Amino acid sequence: MSFEALDQGLVVAAHGRHVVVETPEGERVLCHPRGKKSELVVGDHVRWLPAGDEGVIEHLEPRRNLLFRQDEWRTKSFAANLDGVLMLVAGEPMFSESQLTRALIAAAQAGIPCWIGLNKTDLPAAADARSRLAPYRRMGVEVVELALKADPEAARATLAPRLAGRTTLVLGPSGMGKSTLINLLVPQAAAQVGEISKALKAGRHTTTTTSWYWLDEARSGALIDSPGFQEFGLRQILPTELATLMPDFAAALGDCRFHNCSHRHEPGCGVRAAIERGEISPSRQRIYEELFAELSTTRW
Repeated sequence: MSFEALDQGLVVAAHGRHVVVETPEGERVLCHPRGKKSELVVGDHVRWLPAGDEGVIEHLEPRRNLLFRQDEWRTKSFAANLDGVLMLVAGEPMFSESQLTRALIAAAQAGIPCWIGLNKTDLPAAADARSRLAPYRRMGVEVVELALKADPEAARATLAPRLAGRTTLVLGPSGMGKSTLINLLVPQAAAQVGEISKALKAGRHTTTTTSWYWLDEARSGALIDSPGFQEFGLRQILPTELATLMPDFAAALGDCRFHNCSHRHEPGCGVRAAIERGEISPSRQRIYEELFAELSTTRW
């Protein structure tokens, strides 16, 4: 049997080796991959066969993209086939610029547009957060300001046109307001979570690794919510590739005396000249140095 003859499906949740597949008609079915190892992630398009009231995944369709992070020991995939990544940050608690940069670099390497949502702009720490984001605005990253709890209608008006008709992954550490954003934008978010728990035959409070939410009844736009993270490894990236994935550094490439310049200590470095001219901020230079050192250490 050819794969084209099999049922089509979209992976809308993953929990251990189980995945929930949504059919084109909107039915959700618990499916299991063939073999012992599952590489499936939310956003994958698959072909599957019914097996009783469940299903078996027979084929994974080619992905347009895949966002993942990788440390020395394992690779953690977020989602596939994305139109964009929304990195949600805030001033209370103050976001980590290192985590933000890592997410932007991973998205850039995967070829996925990434933009920043600065939440809690009604709180005093917003001014400090805004100034920390100034280098990102200058390098062309879109920064959208939000007060999801204090002014939900304005936040909805700001976000809705940017999310309509697109599949967007919402990233960010705990405390930045992701659940508030989901509940504001997704009709019956709790019901969608309940459907997934039911399909997984799990309790109400089962947290799937990542969850897919439709934004509209026509199922044309979707948000993918991922668990908060503390670490964001970039072991998939070579240290020599790093500067090309940081727009402020990339703008200064090509002016270095040495073709294999690390942009840290060599004479005649165009990037260091840009730093001295104030075109690259001290915080970005510090993060680059940290990442270059991390990616240059021996891999086990």
